[in-house]
Amino acid sequence: MKSKITSIKETCLYVKDIERSSKFYKDTLGFQLISKADDRHVFFKIGQNILLLFNPEVTRHEDTLPPHFAKGPQHIAFEVPAEEYEGTRSELSQKVRITHEQAWGQRFQSFYFDDPDGNVLEIVPAGMWDY
Repeated sequence: MKSKITSIKETCLYVKDIERSSKFYKDTLGFQLISKADDRHVFFKIGQNILLLFNPEVTRHEDTLPPHFAKGPQHIAFEVPAEEYEGTRSELSQKVRITHEQAWGQRFQSFYFDDPDGNVLEIVPAGMWDY
């Protein structure tokens, strides 16, 4: 059977401080805030995708939705247009500490940095996963 699924629509990270994380993702990364519930969650629109940030101490005990939570650093890679990769790297390096830079073969590079909760974020240029 061939899958009819075409994309990942939502991605979730778990954070301790919704207010601090909301400020980081909105002000530092420039994401569009679309929903917020104090001490529970904050949601952002990124292109056609949604980033969900949940407080795991609340969502692990829910009874209206399936309980969900995680411990430890999680990872997400965000894509930028290839021609904007270097500019994005330069701009973000003024706001966050880049923790690692990686060459992927001869064609691509990416860089990593942490959010306030230690989640590992990565910026990749468009085309990196195109086959």
